[in-house]
Order: sequence, then C-alpha cells, then structure tokens
Amino acid sequence: MSIPTEPIGSIPRPRALQQALGEHAEGRLNDKELTELQEQAAADTLARLEQLGCPVLVDGEQAKPSFATYPIAGLATLAPDGVTIPFADGHTRQLPHLTEGPFRYQVRAESYLRDAQRHTDLPLKQAVIAPSALSLLYPAESIAGYSREAFLRDLADEAEADIRGCLEAGAHVVQLDFTEGRLSLKLDPSGAILDDFIALNNEVLGRFSEAERARLGVHTCPGGDHDSTHSLDVDYAGLLPELFRLKVGNYYVQLASEADPERVLRIIADQLRPGIRVFVGVTDPIGTTVETPEEVRDRVLLAARHIPVDQLGTCDDCGFSPFADDTSTSRDLAFAKIDARVRGTALAAEALGA
Repeated sequence: MSIPTEPIGSIPRPRALQQALGEHAEGRLNDKELTELQEQAAADTLARLEQLGCPVLVDGEQAKPSFATYPIAGLATLAPDGVTIPFADGHTRQLPHLTEGPFRYQVRAESYLRDAQRHTDLPLKQAVIAPSALSLLYPAESIAGYSREAFLRDLADEAEADIRGCLEAGAHVVQLDFTEGRLSLKLDPSGAILDDFIALNNEVLGRFSEAERARLGVHTCPGGDHDSTHSLDVDYAGLLPELFRLKVGNYYVQLASEADPERVLRIIADQLRPGIRVFVGVTDPIGTTVETPEEVRDRVLLAARHIPVDQLGTCDDCGFSPFADDTSTSRDLAFAKIDARVRGTALAAEALGA
C-alpha cells in the first residue's frame, strides 16, 4: 500500500479470555492455563488482521495486563496507592508506587513480539510503554536509600533495553505509548511536567542511531478506557510542538475524534521536518458506529492537504482495549473499524494517485 497504515496496539480480548482472567485472579485458573488462552487469542488476532489485508500486524496485547503496566507485572516492591488518573465519565485508574529500589522490568515487550512471530511472517509492530509513564511510579516522598535520580537512571536503562530488545528481535517498528503527554498539560498547564517527560524520553531515544530511530515511533491520544478519555479537553496546540521534539521517525496522532481535525492538521504541518512520517487517526476506537471506507478515505484526503503524501500514514486513534478488563468495545466492532481503515486508506491512495 502506497500510504502505510498501522494499528496502534490493543484489540479487545475474546470473551473466553476475559472470563479466564477473572478466574485466574480468583485463583481458580493456573498460570499455564491462562498463558495457553492468551496465546490462542494472540494467534487469532494475528490471523484476523492478516485476513483483513493489514500490511503490519500486532498481537492485540492479548497477554498484557495493560499497555502501561506490563513491565511491572509481578514486581514485589509496589504499593497500590500511586498516581490516580481521572476519566471524563468519572471512573479512575490508579497506578501503584515503588517502595524500594533498584527498579527493574519484570517483563520485556520482546517476549510478546517473539511469541507473535511464531504465528506470522508479516511485519510486526510492537508497542512499549514510554519511560515517562513509568516515572510516575516514584512516590512524592523519597524512598530511603534510593533517590529519584537513581530511579530515573535505572528506568532509562530498562526502557532502552526494552526498546532495543524489540528492534533486535526484528520488530517492523517499536511504538512508545505516550498518552500521559496530553494528560500532563491537564495536571500542569505550565508545561513543566511535559518538559520533564520529553527530556526523559529523549534521554532514552538519544541512545539509538539515526537508522534505529527511523524504526521508532510515538503515539499520542487523550486516553481511551471504558469509552471515555482523560484529556480530550486539552488543546493539542500545547502538546504537538513538544511531541515533535521526540527523537523518532514516526508519529501516531489521534485525530478522528477531534472536534476540529483541520486545525490539528495545520499545527502538525507547522512541525513537519524531513525524514519523519505522521500517521493520523482515521477511526475512533471508542465510537460506537463503524466508519465507512469512504469516511476514512475523506479523512485521509483532508490530511493530504496538509501533510505530503510521502510523509503520511494512517492509524486508529488509540488501542481498542488498553486495559485487559475493558469490555466496552466488542472484538467484532474493533475488527470492523480496522477493516474500514485499511480499505479507506487504499481508496485514498487510489484517489491521490499515490
């Protein structure tokens, strides 16, 4: 396809896997049985994406507890009462906080990638959590014998290893999930937190070569959990110039659910530089209706008025189920939206003569 199109990451888990996750949490299903069901769900996800003609696949994060917390699954040095993230509908998500150091990842994203590679020969994308998100694990009060500075050094090393492992395993692209970027401007309109996030992420990204950074990307969205967002009311104008400071070759920008997408496209156009590609969101994962291929085509054509076609790609606005317990979007609805994205992008490419 002359205009590349990629998924973001998560796909709703099958009903059997959702039930199994509950049974596992209650101690009625062992680790081995749960892993087998997760592997089956990942294989089914890859097969269905391939059937839809997706040029780049993902495993749908079927084995991740969430897009943000997979590296700390099983970490014993955590307390539950960390940073709370409020969503527009009133529900919240709460991160844990670290109680002692040193900080080490318990799970690396490379493991999900290698499992997926057993089921397909097509290009595979691997999402990883941005180090800026995990920086929120350090509590406001210092940890005795383990300073915040020491934690951030350890975190940067761990994040680099997480990304590098995926690149070396053959990922088509490694995408940093950076939903906390837009949220930070809601928590701190001065932009100081966002500046710290950008600096930390660039500390890690700067360790990669130019050729490696061409295979790295960053995804921004206002959240998408239980059909609700945490920062859609934050003006993109404050985020996007900072986002494009990140040292990556690919930018995945939520757009379909924006009230004024053309205004956002003008902001993006002002940030373009040679050698990067911008993937614009053309389907809304928390929307309840399926976009038609023609609607997607028209969104791509609008984007092409502001972004050169050779720097343009398409994606979904966000993952469809970034937390494993989110059942607000059905699996079939997610695949229908992905089908519309793939077909609509092809229609746009044809119309543009790309």
